[in-house]
Amino acid sequence: MNDWLLWIGLAGIMLGLTAALLGVFVVWQKQSYFGATLAHTALLGVALGLLLRIDWQWSVIAVALLTGWAVHALMRRTRLSSDTLLGMLAHSTLAIALVLLSYTPVQISLDSLLFGDLLAITPQDAWLLSGLTLLTGLFYWRHWRDLLNITLNRELAFAEGVPVQRVERLFILLLSLVIALSIKLVGVLLITSLLILPPAAARHLSRTPEQMLAGSVLIAVVSGVGGLALSWQLDWPSGPAIVVVATAGFLLLLPLRRGQ
Repeated sequence: MNDWLLWIGLAGIMLGLTAALLGVFVVWQKQSYFGATLAHTALLGVALGLLLRIDWQWSVIAVALLTGWAVHALMRRTRLSSDTLLGMLAHSTLAIALVLLSYTPVQISLDSLLFGDLLAITPQDAWLLSGLTLLTGLFYWRHWRDLLNITLNRELAFAEGVPVQRVERLFILLLSLVIALSIKLVGVLLITSLLILPPAAARHLSRTPEQMLAGSVLIAVVSGVGGLALSWQLDWPSGPAIVVVATAGFLLLLPLRRGQ
């Protein structure tokens, strides 16, 4: 039991770290709808995994990566606005996933997929999230300044020699991975909240991008570990518990902005 709780704690910390690192740019670049779309498409990965009788976590990762790459490509090649394209993709893949789930030979709880399930967490999940956190840290170490330049002015960053499309593609792939790997903890419907709430809360107290990143990491880790602790003690679904803690942090820090 103690070992299992250790793995849960590690998974919560790694999820908070990764969500915070990626979430700051989700907020700055106004990509929350993109994150929600990827979360919806993850359910399609679950349905395909069950139909093909393979580990659905790997099919979710594959579908999330494919979707992230496809959306990035389509947004550069279509005349449709980004919100229209993302809305079409999110709702169509969700509908297809729900239809496919009705034909799957294995019964699975939709509640655990939509809202997370503490009991579903395994050591493998903790290690995968740890690896993703390391990848995200390496990506930021190499491209932090590039991401800031792209956020401020994409065209100017391109003119200055920043590999804009490659950096954007890598960021989207990392975002796809964190959404795919966080389904067991937070669920399809709530993962976007974990990407948005800690950076939004940290923004109240930050004067520089680095301060906002540090504050977001702290709030996200507290939210992840605190939410999982509440889930364990009160028998709440893990996803809502994590988001409740993150929301509380946002509300508690909100008045402090007036004092700046």
